[in-house]
Amino acid sequence: MGNILRRCCGDSPTSEGHYGGGQYPYPGQYGPPQGHPGAYFGPPAGSADTAGFTALARDLLQFEITNKVPEELSQFVTATKATQVTWYRKLLVAWKNARPPPSSAEEASSLLLRTLQGHHNVHVQGLLRFYGLPGSKPGAPEVVPSKPPPVAFVAGGDWPQGVQYEIHTLPVEDRAVADGDTITVFVDVNKDKREAANVPKGVMDAVSRRRTARAQHDYATADALQKEIKQAGYKVIDAPNGGVQCLAKKLRVRLKGVDAPESSQPYGQQAKAIFNGIVLGHPLLVHVYTVDQYGRLVGDIHCNGIFIQEALLKKGCVWHYTQYDKRPTFAQWEREAKAARVGLWAVVNPEKPWEYRKDKRDARRN
Repeated sequence: MGNILRRCCGDSPTSEGHYGGGQYPYPGQYGPPQGHPGAYFGPPAGSADTAGFTALARDLLQFEITNKVPEELSQFVTATKATQVTWYRKLLVAWKNARPPPSSAEEASSLLLRTLQGHHNVHVQGLLRFYGLPGSKPGAPEVVPSKPPPVAFVAGGDWPQGVQYEIHTLPVEDRAVADGDTITVFVDVNKDKREAANVPKGVMDAVSRRRTARAQHDYATADALQKEIKQAGYKVIDAPNGGVQCLAKKLRVRLKGVDAPESSQPYGQQAKAIFNGIVLGHPLLVHVYTVDQYGRLVGDIHCNGIFIQEALLKKGCVWHYTQYDKRPTFAQWEREAKAARVGLWAVVNPEKPWEYRKDKRDARRN
C-alpha cells in the first residue's frame, strides 16, 4: 500500500501475533476493547483518536497482505465475515485512491463514512467505535452478536426432496451477482463428473491450442482462443507458473422459492449488495432442482454454513415466491421479517416484483 500507511504503522506485523500482541492503551468511550491486537503500535504520540487512526491504517495494510479483517470486529458488528471483507476491500481502494491520503483521525473517519454510506448505519457506527474515530456516537446502542448462522446441508449427504443433483462452485467472483436472486458461478469440470462428460470437443481442442500458443509466447492467438472458449460458456483459469489451473464451466443459478426486487425497484440494489456481501470470494454448494425457461439452474444455495434463501428472507431482501415454492419455513422467515419491518418491509405494501414485471410487459404491449 502507500507510504502513508507504513509511516502510520511503523514496523511490519511480527510473527508473534496479529500485531505483536499488544493492548490498546486507551480503554473507554473512544477506544477498542482491551486486548484489541490491531491497535497498539508502540506508545502513541497523540490522543486516542490518533491511535485509532493508526489502528485503521495498519489493519488496512494487513488486509492488503492477508485479506483478513480483525477478529474482534465481530464484537461491534453483526455482519458476516464476507461482508466485513467487502467493507475493508472498499476502504482499501478508497484510501489508496485518495489524493492526498488521510493523515488524521478526522480525515480517516470522513473517508470511512463516504465509502460505506450505503451500508446500514449501525454497522458504520460499529466500525467507528471499534477504531475510536470521530463521528461515533457514545449513546448509540451496542451491537449484540446474532445467533450462529444456520448449518448448511452436508455436501454429499441427504438431499431435500426434489433435488436432482448438487454442484460445488469455485469462489464467487466480483460482479457475479446479477440481482437479489440470481448469480453466475463457475464449476471446475475436472471435479464435476456431470460437467466433465459434457465438455464439447471444440472447447477441449481450443484449450489445447491455447496452451501451445502460450508456451510459444503467442499471446494474441491465446487471447483469441480464450474468447472462443468464453463464447462457448467456459473459461480457462491459468496457474501462476504459466500452466492451466482448470477449465471452468459458467452456470447461472436462480434461487429457488424467492423473488427479489428488480434492480429498478426500491430496495433492488440493496438486496443485490447484501447477497453479494455474503457470497463474494466463497465457494458455494448448490442443490439443483430444475432448469428454468432461461436456462438457469434453479436451486438452493449454501455458502460458508449459511443457507442463502433463509438469510435473504430474514433480512427482508426477497419475497417468498409461493407460486413456485410452498416450504412453510420460507413463509415463516418472511413473516418474521415483515413483523420486524426490516429491509424492503420498512415500506408499507411494497410492490411485488412479479406484479412489477407484469405491469412493465403490459405497458410495452400498449
